[in-house]
Amino acid sequence: MKVVVATRSADKLREIRQVLRGVRGIELVDLNDAGLAESPEEDEVERFESFEENARAKAEYFARRTGLPTIADDSGIAVDALGGAPGVRSKRYAPATDGLSGEERDRANLLHLLEALGGRPPAERGARYVCVAALHLGDASGPELFRGEVEGLVLDRPRGFGGFGYDPIFFHPRSGRTFAELSAAEKDAVSHRGAAFRALSETLGRCARATGR
Repeated sequence: MKVVVATRSADKLREIRQVLRGVRGIELVDLNDAGLAESPEEDEVERFESFEENARAKAEYFARRTGLPTIADDSGIAVDALGGAPGVRSKRYAPATDGLSGEERDRANLLHLLEALGGRPPAERGARYVCVAALHLGDASGPELFRGEVEGLVLDRPRGFGGFGYDPIFFHPRSGRTFAELSAAEKDAVSHRGAAFRALSETLGRCARATGR
């Protein structure tokens, strides 16, 4: 069963493929493999105020465009002292991200978050990473949603060279390291995206087995 992974992020695609690698009977294809060139219209899909709404909208949009079962997600970091910001705007948190992509955009967002927190002490830097994954099989029932969260805190300076996004400043107390200091396998085991897509994988596996009968 071909399943579209609806993301333009190479980093996110790699993590999703890794988490879902054990699901039998499926072939994960990215948007380019599905024949969809990037379009400005895609920027308007994630316009909602919750991770759930954005994940659902993205899965519905790309399932309609490709005609294939689709998985999508919306994710970000929510900082307690900032009232849950940047939240669903994590990807475009810095005021001047237009024209930036990849590591440049990640760096701008990370620095903007550090500026927003200023010199707050560790007790006031609590945060959580959130991921809502959506599985849309193309039927009338619409996407099924799966949520993953992981608690941590925002450091006052980056540590580590792995991961992406806010990983260099997201400290995971149980591991004693930032997400950027964890190996890919270690991060998958404890991350918000790992939790959400492991839950999704159970449903995806059942659908693949049913399709293969």
